[in-house]
Parts: sequence; C-alpha cells; structure tokens
Amino acid sequence: MTTFDDREHAFEAKFAHDAEMVFRAEARRNKLVGLWAAEILGKTGADADAYAIEVVKSDFEEAGHEDVVRKVAADLDGKATADEIRAKMAELLVVAKEQLVKEA
Repeated sequence: MTTFDDREHAFEAKFAHDAEMVFRAEARRNKLVGLWAAEILGKTGADADAYAIEVVKSDFEEAGHEDVVRKVAADLDGKATADEIRAKMAELLVVAKEQLVKEA
C-alpha cells in the first residue's frame, strides 16, 4: 500500500468520524431541547424522557432542524416562539458537543 493510499484511508476515516459526531451532537441537542420543552410543559421523569425521544424522532422527517422547531413550537402552543426555540437549540448544541467530548 502506498503513502497516498494510507492518506486516502485516513481522510475517509476522519470524514466518517466527523459525520458521526455531527449526527450524535444533533441528536443529543434534540434530546436536550425535548427535555427543556418537557419542563415548560410540566412533564417530569419518564414522561419528560418519552417526550424528549419524540423530539429526537421528529428530526428524521426532513433534512435540517426545522421539523424539530415546528414540533416543539406546536407542542408548546405559544409558550415559546420559533426564534426562541432556535436560539435554545443553538445554545444546547454547544452543551451537547461538550458532553460528547467529555464522554470520549
């Protein structure tokens, strides 16, 4: 195997790892957003966890995160605007990344 082949495989592995980390960070962020929204809705314990899982699953409806924003905004029914939800998502993405780094 040549040096070029080694470098190619290394870049492919790094790309796959980076893509997995982005996916995991976004899924973790969505769970944290779900827990945040569950608290606003007065859900606790298993109900809050179940709601957070619903939020994570809602992200698979379409590309991007607007499907999550729509679900949470509809569920909160005026208790938070779409812009507030997007801001919370941005804030919690940082938290999610920090959590993943600590776990690694």
